[in-house]
Amino acid sequence: MHHTVVERELEMRLVLSSGRSVPVAARLGYRTADPYAVHIAFHIDSGRPVHWSFARELLVEGVFRPCGHGDVRVWPATDEGRGVVLMALSSPDGDALLQAPAAQVSAWLERTLRMVPPGSEGGRLGLDDGLAELLAR
Repeated sequence: MHHTVVERELEMRLVLSSGRSVPVAARLGYRTADPYAVHIAFHIDSGRPVHWSFARELLVEGVFRPCGHGDVRVWPATDEGRGVVLMALSSPDGDALLQAPAAQVSAWLERTLRMVPPGSEGGRLGLDDGLAELLAR
């Protein structure tokens, strides 16, 4: 089975508590082998990138309305007249509030949704192939 990766490099902003923000290079990743999840890697202060994975559905919905609770919350906003998507991430290692350009996130999400439409993810896990093979024996 052929698996595809859809990646997008973009500049996000790490929002600091004082209302200031700093640019952060980030990479959005989606793998058809792991069809329910999106992955974000970004660099903060450390040599190693910070990796986050959460449900693609959460990001798709978060572009339009606030969603999620607990470790990952996503909601739309505007910054100086431009649409942005905010992601609040919390882990035992700390919390981060990231702001990404909505247009770039949406364009990337659209590519993932064309590749694996919502609701078809289950068929992507290769379960059908494995099952068919078992039944054919």
